[in-house]
Amino acid sequence: MDNVEFWDSNRKIIRSQAGGARIGEGTAYSRGYSVLEELVGEISYFQMLVLNVTGNLVSRRLGEWIEATFLCMSWPDSRIWCNQVGAFGGTTKASPVSSVTAGILASDSKLYGPGTVRGATHFITSALRRVNEGQTLEEVIYSHSRKPGAQPTIPGYARPIAYGDERIEAMEKVRKKLRLDCGPHLELAFKVQEFLLDKHGESMNLAGYIMAFLSDQGMTAEQIYRIYALCVNNGIHACYAEAYDNPPESFLPLRCEDIEYTGHAPRPVPDK
Repeated sequence: MDNVEFWDSNRKIIRSQAGGARIGEGTAYSRGYSVLEELVGEISYFQMLVLNVTGNLVSRRLGEWIEATFLCMSWPDSRIWCNQVGAFGGTTKASPVSSVTAGILASDSKLYGPGTVRGATHFITSALRRVNEGQTLEEVIYSHSRKPGAQPTIPGYARPIAYGDERIEAMEKVRKKLRLDCGPHLELAFKVQEFLLDKHGESMNLAGYIMAFLSDQGMTAEQIYRIYALCVNNGIHACYAEAYDNPPESFLPLRCEDIEYTGHAPRPVPDK
């Protein structure tokens, strides 16, 4: 690249609108707020998380709603793949940071975990736009079918190993308790669920519900993805801690005969 003016303008300097701190002086800022004077003791951790990600200080009620979704998205069950990764770290006495981080990385999938955010958000935002432009709900839904009349594949609907999603009912109770409105994206999400239940026996999953609700709060797919990047860490911590506190290497040990080997039979090593 011949024109390096942009890169030169950023040499040896960090420019940030996110914030900064002067260590030892008691000065720290986040998105224009004084962390120690205006935020500590006044807002929740999840309000701070959303502030750092989006630049907007949301209400305590919305912060509590997001916190409740984190409780729904991470359970202490070591059969769940990302939790199992953390448990293997614990049973080998690896550090909590390395083990929990490895589990979080294992969750970044398009089928579950934070990796579902982009697809589910894109569907509900584009669906609302298309309906507002005059398309029918049926047209929007079946545009996600691989062939005419086939069951559509829609991000945010259906679950890999279960029918329905009991967490939505729990989160709706939280939403109503906190007096948070059901906006146009969430209203449409429930209409899509009603259609899919009637035609194909499929329902909305928690990701579809969360993305619709937060789209009504004005958040983008990328912002939601960043907020939920660590959403599985709670369950991973639990499985790591239990495996660590048990005797070393006692989590899911295997004998050689437990492994079905399908490679070459034993044979002599050839001479060089």
